[in-house]
Amino acid sequence: MGLYDYEVKNGEGQPVSMKDYKGKVLLIVNSATACGFTPQYEDLQGLYEKFNGKGLEILDFPCNQFGNQAPGTQKEIQSFCDLEYGVTYPVFEKIDVNGNGALPLYDFLKTEKGFKGFDLDHPLTPVLDDMLSAANPEYKSDPSIKWNFTKFLVDRSGTILERFEPTTSVKLIEQRLEGIL
Repeated sequence: MGLYDYEVKNGEGQPVSMKDYKGKVLLIVNSATACGFTPQYEDLQGLYEKFNGKGLEILDFPCNQFGNQAPGTQKEIQSFCDLEYGVTYPVFEKIDVNGNGALPLYDFLKTEKGFKGFDLDHPLTPVLDDMLSAANPEYKSDPSIKWNFTKFLVDRSGTILERFEPTTSVKLIEQRLEGIL
């Protein structure tokens, strides 16, 4: 199966085929409204405003699997994104990204691009490393999503190009987007 064979649900719970995004560059992200990385909503909105006219779509999937940092209903999450960060890109239905209940799209993404490590220069990397190592000393060899705001960059043909951990600089993501848009 490829990216376009999957179906997801929008914020109203209606099915959306990933085929709807053929020909677009995608940045797929699992988000949270009460996380140390939550201010990345502002950065993502900035990327969306800069590149949407050139073919970028950001697909945001709230996820409450990491420290219960995406509490609330779908309506509350959408309202938070709108009011606090002016988010205009689509916020999809809250999902799981790991485990037996993971959205199949995320199982595919993790298979295509596994975990390669956190940005060593980011101030939260030691915190994440300590916490994840305590829970699973072998976490670095596991392709699972490690935390909120992990992003996948997809080209116009549906190829998963790169995985960005939450510690990756938005400037680097912007450079990658400029290179393919």
